[in-house]
Amino acid sequence: MDNHLKYYDLSEQAHKKIKAMILTNKLQPGQKIIQEKLAEELGVSRMPLHKAFQMLENELLVEHIPRRGIFVKKVDLNEIADAFECREVLEGLAARRAAQSITPAEIRFLHNLFSPFSSDPANADPAKYQEADMIFHNTIIRISGNRILEKMEMLGNVITRTHQRGLIRGPIETYREHMDIIEALAKNDGPRAECLIKSHSSKSREEILEKIEEQKEREFQA
Repeated sequence: MDNHLKYYDLSEQAHKKIKAMILTNKLQPGQKIIQEKLAEELGVSRMPLHKAFQMLENELLVEHIPRRGIFVKKVDLNEIADAFECREVLEGLAARRAAQSITPAEIRFLHNLFSPFSSDPANADPAKYQEADMIFHNTIIRISGNRILEKMEMLGNVITRTHQRGLIRGPIETYREHMDIIEALAKNDGPRAECLIKSHSSKSREEILEKIEEQKEREFQA
């Protein structure tokens, strides 16, 4: 393996680990990232770490502030609402396409993601449920078979952005929605799968918009 490929591989590994740290709030919004400490913790040199930060900056997860350093990007509710709006369109198309070609093995995979929560969704571990949710939605994008759609999702990083604030709606509300989407996919019912997954995102976006209005009202009264 030449040096270029070696650094790329290490950068990818560092990128995935730092991204997970941000999404699980191990690295908090607004927190300054001490690069030397993080490089030591991850066991990588500055070069692959620098490339990892470039990827994270493209995904709007970190930001470089001149003369101050690299910080975890603060959560912007307006950006998250915009991401849900994009996700509604992208996933609607993905679900309709996925329903045409999804296999029994892929249906089982989607079911198995949520099987640990089936008996008691109300008491599901939020972090584990969020991880299952992200895999679920990314899998539908992949199963769609639309390479342009998959590339657009990767570039826009839509699903990651909608998870940056954690779960918008809890398992007690969304577990049944996931099951209904899987059922529509299993029946190869593209229009219904599209309608359900768009509604799934729309409800979360509406909740974010309500929070934005509440925030504006508090600022007005202050």
